Parts: sequence; C-alpha cells; structure tokens
Amino acid sequence: MKMKINIGLLFLVFILFSCGRKEQEKKDTKQPVAGSVAEQNQDSNEGWDEIMPSVVKFDSYDGERILESGQGFFIEENLIVTTYSLVSRASKIVFTPIDSNIKYSANKFVAVDRINDIIILYCDSIKRKPIELYKGTAPNSAKTMYISTASTKTIQLFTGKVLNLATAKGTKLYRITNRVNKSNFGMPVFVSNKQAIGIAFSAVVSYEMQSFVIPSDFISQLLKKRNTAPETLESLRSNTSEKVAAENRSIKGLVLQTDAGDITIRLFNETNQYRDNFIKLAKEHYFDSLLIHRVIKDFGIQSGAADTRYAEKGDIVGFKGPGYTIPSHIVPGLYHKRGMIGCPRKPDTANERLRSDGSQFYIISGRKYTDAELDGFEKENKYKFSAEQREAYKTIGGAPHLDGTYTIFGEVISGMEVVDEIAKVETDREWRPLKDIRLKKVTILK
Repeated sequence: MKMKINIGLLFLVFILFSCGRKEQEKKDTKQPVAGSVAEQNQDSNEGWDEIMPSVVKFDSYDGERILESGQGFFIEENLIVTTYSLVSRASKIVFTPIDSNIKYSANKFVAVDRINDIIILYCDSIKRKPIELYKGTAPNSAKTMYISTASTKTIQLFTGKVLNLATAKGTKLYRITNRVNKSNFGMPVFVSNKQAIGIAFSAVVSYEMQSFVIPSDFISQLLKKRNTAPETLESLRSNTSEKVAAENRSIKGLVLQTDAGDITIRLFNETNQYRDNFIKLAKEHYFDSLLIHRVIKDFGIQSGAADTRYAEKGDIVGFKGPGYTIPSHIVPGLYHKRGMIGCPRKPDTANERLRSDGSQFYIISGRKYTDAELDGFEKENKYKFSAEQREAYKTIGGAPHLDGTYTIFGEVISGMEVVDEIAKVETDREWRPLKDIRLKKVTILK
C-alpha cells in the first residue's frame, strides 16, 4: 500500500514538472509579432514626441463630400507628402496633427508623381518641423517603426522590419512586415535613426495582402521638381480650365527625347481633351524614363505605360496607366497614315465603352497597302475609306485597319527617321525591344 502511494506521488510530481517545463518553454520561445506595439519604456519612446507634431491624419473632400481618409507628414515647414491616390479626386483636405485636435485645411499641391503614387501638398495655415528623409536604400532586415497615439495621447510604437526592395505595382517598393491598415495609408515609416524611409500602404500582390513603403528617394526627387507656384487640387482632374486650354492651343509642339534621338510632334486642337491630358502629364514629368515598350514591324512604336519605368528584363509590361481612361474621340478626316499619333485601348470585350488609355500612345510608321487590301479592311471593319485615305495608304503608308476605332490626337512633324530606326529593332514575343529604349523626357515648345 505504501509503495502504491509513493508511485502515485512520483507520477504527480512528474506531471507538474512537465507542465511547468512546457509553460517555461512557451515563454522562452515566444517571439514578438511583426507590427506589434513595442514595449512602452523610456528608451523606445525617446525622441518620438518631437516627431509626432509633424505627422497628420486627414480626410479628403470633393466639396462637402468626404472621399478618403489617410495620413501624411511634413517634409518642409509648409509641405505635406502623402499618397496621390488618396487625394486624386479631392478639392481639399482637412487634416489634424496626431498630437492635436485642431483642424487645418489645404487645397493646393506643388508636385505630383502618379507612377509612384506621391503628391506634395502645400499648406499655408500651419508650419511644422519637417521629418528627415532617409538617404539611399534601407538594408534588408532593417528595423522599421511607425507611431500612433492612444486615446490618452500615449505614444504607441509599432515595429517590424524591411524584407526587401523589389519591383511591385509597377514601381520599386520596400516590402515590410508591419501591418498597414487602410486608415494608415500615407503614414511615415521610420528606421532606428528616426529617419523616414518612405510612405506606407498595403495592396494585394500575388493573391495576398502585403505591406509596402514608397521609398524616400522618390520623395526627394519629386521635391526637387516641385513647382514654385502651387496649383489647386481640382486641376489634377482630367478637365481643364479655359485659361489652361488657351495656353495649350498656343503650344507649337513637343519634343520626345529618346535614346535613339528626338521626335518632334504636334497635338491636334480637334482632340482637345487628349491634347490637354498629354501636356499635363508632360508637365508632371510623367513620361520621364518610360520605355518604348512595344515595337511592331510595319506598324509603329508605343510608349507611355506607367509600369515600364522600373521594368526589368523579362517583365511583361504595358498594363499600368495614370489611374484613369479617356472617352474615345474619332474625328472625321483624321486617319492612321504614316506619322500619326494615336491612343491605344483595351480590347472591346473588356472595354464596352471603348475608352482610351490615359497615358499610352503609339506613333505609326506603317507600310503601303493595295486597293485589294483596303477593300478587305472595309468589309471586315464596316468602314469606308475616302479617296484621300486610299491614296495616302497606297503612297506613303500607314495602319488603315485602325481607322474609325482608335483616337488620333497628334502627328510627327520631324524625326520620323528616329521612329523608323526604332521600328527595326529586335523584339521578344511580346514585341518588347530586347535592348531597352527609353523616352527620356518630353520638352514643351512654346
């Protein structure tokens, strides 16, 4: 009987010891979750109270209608940076520094980068100390942090790390382990020296939600290109004021500076919405460094795709625009003869209203056609060529199969030899040149 009791006690001790050991192992192996709140101690929060006044929360408005909510931060005393997509349809934003309950408003901007989704807002109602931007590329595994406040105004510090700098969403982005919610889009993400490596947002990539940071280098570059005179947020929309339209009508032309040489074009006043849109994007430096990503023999060359600026070898490109499309505008008398400039669009099956891409364009090099070929196009497309069109397609060439279905909005006035040289280059199966050819920039001739 005594032996049985001793065995029972030993078994009970063994169970208690095992449970205690497992509990201790759980404590020892438990790791902090990426994006969790850091320990609230004096060392971890030191210095962040000086940064808080420079971070803002805001709502964007179209008139009195609220559109989006997000965050931003001061990069100069009167300049706030945030994501362009949060304010692209707004006429004003109403913001509050995260250390305050006082509301301020802003309705102007000094620079925008649609490709990298950045806008720099101008604020004349308050000045704050700018947050220092990180220079260079943050290393993989660097500790990342963003700050928030609880209802008691206690600073909360959320931590994670940099995974890598990679091409995603048509641009170069940091992937981070921090969890970025929609309400936090536009907030600054810091590294341990309290410099901001960029602007946070999240998106679905490869079928999973991932957190990203738009690099601070892009902010610095945009800051250098900012306008001296702020423009209204309303001017970001596709509609153009009569004053701007009048200025655009007087423009003599535009020079497309490419790696292969210069191409000078003029835009037609008959397609004023396309003219104004192209000039607006040129002024924003939207076309700078984009690839001539599509070259088809006997047809022409194509550029203006937002996902080509940072494209690497083998990437499939040509699917990203400025975030909007434009209604088609077929003008009688404008047809696809050699040297014409038109706007591509998605196929009819995915584009019932036949709207054009917001930034891509093609230049026709073309080839010559016979009457029999033109007769075939008329029958297939239910489109009648004029005598002038037939003569042009038989003598100078073009792309007659596009007539009546794609918008023409300009023409080449010099530099067709450059177009012809580019049209001869070797391409892959997707018609992308094997050797990159870039549209370096667009210069406006006044």
